[in-house]
Amino acid sequence: QVRLEEFGGGLVQPGGSLRLSCAASGTVFSIADMGWFHQGPGRQRDLVAVATSGGDANYGDSVKGRFTISRDTAKNTVSLQMNSLEPEDTSVYYCYANIQDYTGRYRDYWGQGTQVTVSS
Repeated sequence: QVRLEEFGGGLVQPGGSLRLSCAASGTVFSIADMGWFHQGPGRQRDLVAVATSGGDANYGDSVKGRFTISRDTAKNTVSLQMNSLEPEDTSVYYCYANIQDYTGRYRDYWGQGTQVTVSS
């Protein structure tokens, strides 16, 4: 069984920084895309950043230039460095991965979510 475990999150003042990390464990044969989405109260889950297996990175418009995603394909981990945080970044952040599991198929997996609160 595949599991995504998230680390980081918490409370930070506007202009501050936080780092989120996520590790995939279990029967993981291969990971295609891996990254982060966020979902605020009453809102849909939106892209923050995703790193492809080929080394490309895609960012949501609101975080470009402030957030940086990095991925270690050997360790099945992904991290998100969040700088210049704004109150509008307050949300639950979910780790995401498209993983080839023991069935041989690629499936979408999600972490439990970690709260990020930006407030003075």
